[in-house]
Amino acid sequence: MNIFHDFAGKIKSVLNDIDIFRENGAGADLSRITVEAPRDPAHGDVSTNVAMLLGKPLGMNPRDFANLVVEKLQADPDIADVSVAGPGFINIRLAPIYWQKLLNAMVSAGESFGRSDLGKGRKVNVEYVSANPTGPMHVGHCRGAVVGDTLANLLAFTGHDVTKEYYINDAGSQIDVLARSVYLRYREALGDKIGEIPSGLYPGDYLVPVGKALADEYGSKLRAMPEDQWMPIVKEKAIAAMMAMIREDLAALNVHHDVFFSERTLHDGNGDLILSAINDLTYKGHVYKGKLPPPKGQVPEDWEDREQTLFRSTDVGDDIDRPLMKSDGSFTYFAADVAYFKNKYDRGFNDMIYVLGQDHGGYVKRLEAVAKAVSGGAVHLTVLLCQLVKLYRDGEPVKMSKRSGDFVTLRDVVDEVGRDPVRFMMIYRKNSEPLDFDFAKVTEHSKDNPVFYVQYAHARCESIYRQAHEVYPELDLANLPFDDRIASLIDDPAELQLVAKLAEYPRIIEAAAVSQEPHRVAYYLYDLAGVFHGHWNKGKENTGLRFVNDKNRELTVARLGLVRAVASVLKSGLGITGTAAPDEMR
Repeated sequence: MNIFHDFAGKIKSVLNDIDIFRENGAGADLSRITVEAPRDPAHGDVSTNVAMLLGKPLGMNPRDFANLVVEKLQADPDIADVSVAGPGFINIRLAPIYWQKLLNAMVSAGESFGRSDLGKGRKVNVEYVSANPTGPMHVGHCRGAVVGDTLANLLAFTGHDVTKEYYINDAGSQIDVLARSVYLRYREALGDKIGEIPSGLYPGDYLVPVGKALADEYGSKLRAMPEDQWMPIVKEKAIAAMMAMIREDLAALNVHHDVFFSERTLHDGNGDLILSAINDLTYKGHVYKGKLPPPKGQVPEDWEDREQTLFRSTDVGDDIDRPLMKSDGSFTYFAADVAYFKNKYDRGFNDMIYVLGQDHGGYVKRLEAVAKAVSGGAVHLTVLLCQLVKLYRDGEPVKMSKRSGDFVTLRDVVDEVGRDPVRFMMIYRKNSEPLDFDFAKVTEHSKDNPVFYVQYAHARCESIYRQAHEVYPELDLANLPFDDRIASLIDDPAELQLVAKLAEYPRIIEAAAVSQEPHRVAYYLYDLAGVFHGHWNKGKENTGLRFVNDKNRELTVARLGLVRAVASVLKSGLGITGTAAPDEMR
């Protein structure tokens, strides 16, 4: 039901009816033949480069070869007009009967229209959010969460075997800082005067209930312990509390991961998994002992002017070699990243996607180098960087959150405007572009608010069903008596334009999946809503175009089928974005 796939097949089929191709075209590369929508809709519905691709190899002028293809295509009843343009492009305008047959197929497919086996079950790991478990997630995490979750939904819709994963950074110095911050709140809950939160600790009020819970469970016992005894206890409780809060915040955003992977598990048993990963790289010739020059700019805390165990990452595309073990034998942070990648690789993932904040741009080359070294190039790795989100209210910047202490939390945003506006608007710009989010704009009931405009289109479809039920109460709206004959009643140019817009959906879905650009789905839904609202408005001026005709039951059924196709695509696309398709909006 992808018209571009369909016509690619038709074009390749007619080639065998052309003498010169049949005689001299053996072995021709047909994979580069493209069938796509012309840039200018006035040129037709589909366009192909077949003549430009094959003309010269066959010893013909591309336009002359194009004319041979056109002659064969003119016999196809699905084609209303076909012509040659420019140096040899072939433009095709489809006949109404084609759109009508396609509409029948759309109605039959329902919300499965656009679904494909493009991925052929290929295993994909999409890791996103992965915020440090040291506090509530901020609005920057929000964008990464929505981009990652929508992309995962999109890949699953196109036949990939997708795992949504969250990497818990629960090892390292930031967890020690968290534990000390919670311990301070624990003392506060016992009645100690703690004063101003010391610099370097987390000041947010979100740690107050964690400290109180410790006081309720342990009383003053922890206060009597030395730090090396209370620290592991407080760490466990603090991490558990933070992850519970993060899971709740993600659930409020309709984000649910399949796997929560703990970094600490990589360090279990004296770091056996990390050591195994280093040994694997050593066996493959990617590890050596040496010294690194100091990096330009700020020197990282794990840099040493001594001989270390190094990853020869420059051999696999990185800018510099990376330390894996310090001179004292302890592992670097990067060593854990290597072990984590190897763990994913050992779990059988063919593709790995990391969705990170724009401040992680320096990680891209090193992760790509790890992928090449560990998998020998077998794994396709992609890093998507999400640019900053700026929050406004009626054009004025939004102030910080009291709950977090120094930033606006994800939950603040969701609680104020709702899940759907947040999710839809977070992907209404390409992830690599900055995003301005205005609390007032995303709650407007207007065309200028994309999420409202799209959801209202679905609600309008449902209202048409309710109107039809009033006029034809005996009509089974769940099982419309729809077939090619009924579909043939859809013949108004505006109706066929709406069918043509619906027909773009499978191509949009596949293109968004291949390019890993989920914003394309949001853009398409907005455009589809515009065409649908525009046609509905025409019915206000011309009663003959209204979806429900109280004097013609069959025409009403035909138009309800068109509405069903619109509603199905809207619901399908909104489902991919993780946004609801409401039946009513007031």
